[in-house]
Amino acid sequence: MVAVGTIIWLSSELMFFAALFASYFTIRSVSPGLWADSTEALNVPFAAANTTILVLSSLTCQLGVFAAERGQVGRAGGLLDFRKWGLREWFILTYVMGAVFIGGQALEYAELVHEGITMGGDGGAGDTSTAYGSMFYLTTGFHGLHVTGGLIAFLFVLGRTYMARKFTHEQAVSAIVVSYYWHFVDVVWIGLFATIYIIK
Repeated sequence: MVAVGTIIWLSSELMFFAALFASYFTIRSVSPGLWADSTEALNVPFAAANTTILVLSSLTCQLGVFAAERGQVGRAGGLLDFRKWGLREWFILTYVMGAVFIGGQALEYAELVHEGITMGGDGGAGDTSTAYGSMFYLTTGFHGLHVTGGLIAFLFVLGRTYMARKFTHEQAVSAIVVSYYWHFVDVVWIGLFATIYIIK
């Protein structure tokens, strides 16, 4: 029931992001020149590297789920023997990768603000702040908030594994449900990356 409820909730989240995509394309269609000028400030190679980290975190998350399904909460071998890692090790690595993604996004925001792309502005000549900046920060910012929510969920699952005396089926279900959310966040970012950074 928890898994089904999560899938239904993620469907509503999908509608939310669909509205953001629709807004992005609508405003872009009426300001093509502004979009062409503003996208020049984007650091596509940096964003691609950051995207790769987030996409690979889906793999590490799923490996953690496989370990949870086996009932393996901790590693059964040396720290560098990845084949014997348990749920904790894979989820900690996923958490670190997600945190690196958020850090990269914050760094990118700082660079874009330095370039003059912000959410506020007077709308004057050469002001890239109003339309493009608003849509860029709204779409990527809301996604960043969802990633942060996923990081909190990973801490919750990891905390439960350390507090419980025995790894239970309920804890495994929690790990699986968090993985659904994380995969959803990754897929949404792939769409955002393609829309914002690739499709000019």
